[in-house]
Amino acid sequence: MSATTRAFRIPVNPAGWDAERIRKDFPALHQEVHGKPLVYLDNAATSQKPQVVIDALTAYYTRDNANVHRGVHVLSERATDAYEGARERIRRHLNAASTREIVFVRQATEAINLVMASFGRTVVGAGDEIVISAIEHHANIVPWQMLCQEKGARLKVLPVDDRGDLIMDEYPRLLGPRTRLVAITQVSNALGTITPIKEIIEVAHRLNIPVLVDGAQAVPHQAVDVRELDCDFYVFSGHKAYGPTGIGVLYGKESWLERMPPYQGGGDMIKMVSFEKTIYNDLPYKFEAGTPHIAGAIGLATALDYLDGLGLDAVGAWEHELLVYGTELLQAVPGLRLIGTARRKAGVLSFVLDGVHAHDLGTILDQHGVAVRAGHHCAMPVMDRFGVPATVRASLGLYNTPGEVEALSSAVRTAQEIFA
Repeated sequence: MSATTRAFRIPVNPAGWDAERIRKDFPALHQEVHGKPLVYLDNAATSQKPQVVIDALTAYYTRDNANVHRGVHVLSERATDAYEGARERIRRHLNAASTREIVFVRQATEAINLVMASFGRTVVGAGDEIVISAIEHHANIVPWQMLCQEKGARLKVLPVDDRGDLIMDEYPRLLGPRTRLVAITQVSNALGTITPIKEIIEVAHRLNIPVLVDGAQAVPHQAVDVRELDCDFYVFSGHKAYGPTGIGVLYGKESWLERMPPYQGGGDMIKMVSFEKTIYNDLPYKFEAGTPHIAGAIGLATALDYLDGLGLDAVGAWEHELLVYGTELLQAVPGLRLIGTARRKAGVLSFVLDGVHAHDLGTILDQHGVAVRAGHHCAMPVMDRFGVPATVRASLGLYNTPGEVEALSSAVRTAQEIFA
């Protein structure tokens, strides 16, 4: 450890957490970048994949590759069993009431767009209102803007304070008889803010307003119980939760999904088609037109098995220790300002450094083997709120270590010297 870090508290190892052993499960972590050991701190963009997930994808494509639901041969039956088994695995992970409430999509973005197109176009009309927050990802802003423009509705925004916390005193005043939906993130991708999502849902439900939760940044780091939350819709992406890219999940209460029209037309979302009429399939297949990402669903279920095997409470505790340590290290760097210091935070360290553009800093960190994200993080309104064009974002995962956080701090100080 360098002299600059000796005064700081080393993270406590919760429940015997063994990050070095866990790292052995992730082959991508064991490489060099520009002659330096890779320090992967871009988990909010996408996580690395454990070998068991890679093996699950390989096993499907080498042994069971066939289309689901349509074949009577053995491979199709095996593929169907694995695909529907993945749906049940995800139902258990979210504690949904039924697999009818679990719809496979490409990612959280498509899930939000599905709700916008199917639910939104059905219930939102001229003069109606949709409430979001000031810390949303573009995927939870743009679809609602599109809907409001199409319908003549209004988008209302719950503001955020200088720490990055939602100003909850303003929230009840945004809701009214014309509010048709509240759509709020559970964890901010740009700031790490953990929102009081249960309170948000409870307040909305007192007025019979449904709530969509963007859980893309929550599912990899904490247990989620959709029935305990009582949310109406919940979305997340597989690739941020140590699963494959191109697979995501929409949870919707069955009562809502039954009323919503199909999102797309095509194979598997039908029971009967004639030139005069189509009868749609039962839930959840009504929303799954065409051949699905079968391998992706299997891989995601395997990733959730892996997470549960580690224990999500232990995952969250370890990442919190790293967050506290990283916050202390970065706050000690002269001229560095953390953007987002909410009272409850996930493992996101978003910051700017005096005299150095975020993109330049990210490039220098890469030269030292430290992989971070630099830019607006698909959250331009957040950047505008804090008066910065971009930030450097280091986002923590279950396999990161105190040494990697120190490597980040050291590389930032080196960049500072270069630009001095």
